[in-house]
Amino acid sequence: MSTFLADKADNLTVEGSSATFTYRRLGPQGGTPLVLLNRFRGTLDWWDPEFLDLLAEDHDVIVFDNVGIGYTDGTPRDSVEGFADGAIEFIEALGLTQADLLGWSLGGIVAQHVTLKRPDLVRKLIVAGSTPGGQVPGAPELSEKVLGIMAKPEPDADDMIYLFYPETEAATASGRQHIAHVSPRFATGRPYVSQEAAAGLLTAVGKSVSTPWEQVQAGLESIKQPVLYANGVDDVMIPALASYAAVQHLENATLVLYTGAGHGFLFQYAKEFVTQATNFLAE
Repeated sequence: MSTFLADKADNLTVEGSSATFTYRRLGPQGGTPLVLLNRFRGTLDWWDPEFLDLLAEDHDVIVFDNVGIGYTDGTPRDSVEGFADGAIEFIEALGLTQADLLGWSLGGIVAQHVTLKRPDLVRKLIVAGSTPGGQVPGAPELSEKVLGIMAKPEPDADDMIYLFYPETEAATASGRQHIAHVSPRFATGRPYVSQEAAAGLLTAVGKSVSTPWEQVQAGLESIKQPVLYANGVDDVMIPALASYAAVQHLENATLVLYTGAGHGFLFQYAKEFVTQATNFLAE
């Protein structure tokens, strides 16, 4: 029996112009809601409930599946701009005039594009385990093992742990704990990311990576909102260098790096990161 309140959150729906969005809402409502944008191939069920519970202690937290992903219907998008449009559509469908955004991995790139497209809609921005897009100068190429896992129709638990956690005893234990935390949702007949949606996500990543760095830099320099960039030092998916490169071109940014952690640092160091995020949002 789960002890996490996030596991008891109901699936809610709201009608947008291109999809019926499925979302969950936790925590005290009032003030500026915190909308979470998910990773590559992530659905509602992949958010760690411990992380959500900690966030929801002080925030109105909203998690959702974008167009054509997981529980949300519609035609899957194949570009970061398309997913940004989906996120804007969802936020407006809820009747929100402003929100804070927390984007993880691909969701972090999408969140930055939402901020660029609709700066009036975003109060503060948290970018976790992500990149501004483009070919970050000096960043290493993804390994063949990482690319192979990304291309799998359905990566298994060991694959996910390899991608999100360093190969140390402590980090691997955190990875197995994360899998245990999300497993109760899997037993309820959760929707998977379809092959069509996965292909669209891969295409979106490819387009983002091919964006000229000069264009990415110009976009960063136009973001005026406060931004918190955070990453694990040992991220095999998106190197921490990408976060360092991004904050050099943001007007009002904070950078936090977690040692002994990788792409899943926000779950491995859930209490520490939520404290950091809470302080940032309260400033």
